[in-house]
Amino acid sequence: MDKLMVRGGRPLRGTVGISGAKNSAVALIPAAILAESEVRLDNLPQLSDVAVYAELLEQLGGKVTWQEDTMTIDPSAMTSVPMPNGRVKLLRASYYLMGALLGRFGEATIGLPGGCNFEPRPIDQHIKGFEALGAEVTNDHGSIRIRAKELRGAKIYLDVVSVGATINIMLAASRAKGLTLIENAAKEPEIIDVATLLNAMGAKIKGAGTETIRIEGVREMHGCRHSIIPDRIQAGTYMIAAAATRGDVLIDNIIPKHLEAMTAKLQEMGVHVYEMDEAIRVVGQSLYEAVDVKALVYPGFATDLQSPMTSLLTQARGVSVLSDYVYNNRFKHVPELVRMGAQIRVEGRSAIIEGAPLNAAKVKAADLRAGAALVVAALTVEEGTTEISGVEYIDRGYERLVAQLSNLGAEVWRDG
Repeated sequence: MDKLMVRGGRPLRGTVGISGAKNSAVALIPAAILAESEVRLDNLPQLSDVAVYAELLEQLGGKVTWQEDTMTIDPSAMTSVPMPNGRVKLLRASYYLMGALLGRFGEATIGLPGGCNFEPRPIDQHIKGFEALGAEVTNDHGSIRIRAKELRGAKIYLDVVSVGATINIMLAASRAKGLTLIENAAKEPEIIDVATLLNAMGAKIKGAGTETIRIEGVREMHGCRHSIIPDRIQAGTYMIAAAATRGDVLIDNIIPKHLEAMTAKLQEMGVHVYEMDEAIRVVGQSLYEAVDVKALVYPGFATDLQSPMTSLLTQARGVSVLSDYVYNNRFKHVPELVRMGAQIRVEGRSAIIEGAPLNAAKVKAADLRAGAALVVAALTVEEGTTEISGVEYIDRGYERLVAQLSNLGAEVWRDG
């Protein structure tokens, strides 16, 4: 297996362009199933998860072509083929196939999702939504089987704010009969991105980005062309890396509003952050102050940035407390950071971090964002080379990471 080798101690300097949002892409690709004609997605990130999704759509009978950052999907000949195993189990976001296939064909059989192993992924709110729309949901030897003679609009209150459930219900309800109301809906920018695509395909969705989404079901949907929003998590990771290395980096092709919580925390630490129309410049400083961070649902501090933020907080003076109120078991990066000399202890939902210099070590990424945390940590090490295994997780969310970091002056390479 590949390993990522990082020789730190170099401030990152220069400009980095941000690709399309991974968390949007893995929902937009299955959304194309709902159309009767060709869908073209631009600004698509070139990631392993995207490649797997392209294969899954081809298994369903779709025609998929992918050139650079554009994917063209012809779903006209698709059928709802059962997908209990195989590649579907590699993706956490494979559950979006449920809502898309249910909406178009009235049935779906999908294996339980895989992806990063940082905590169990309950899909009870997804199932609650499907059943409210009139579907029968059963567990068939580890696969979820969903059937509906007719989908009908319903009022659905989500007990837990869930991006996945919000999108999945939107997908199915887009072709249900009548009006669907999703209350306590997630507000993430990716929700708006999916709704924008669906509306361009002929859906009638209002309120995306608020806690109440109204969906008037339509009988048919058609193809369109759509450009994916920039990846705010990738952008936030580079902001953190720039600060951690005391560098000076311009993060380009982004929507600064999506990163307001990150910008605020960096400034509170003492990092200089300058916002522009479609870019943010991060200028690191020699001293940082400890801060408390709470990972919350959007527009709060993103849980996907909690792990790399932990690495940055090891560079601050004093004691920081980082709490995650979205996932309660997302601290698998902490033991690896401790191996590098970090002074961190976990208490329930919180990590207590005391500033301390880090050392080179052999460490392993347990999931995608933990991998990002280890890369950030390795970039701060003054002497020696850090060896990071589990690179396959990092490849799921960061396009051309080695090339991007190298262009910023980092000494990083793959080995194996």
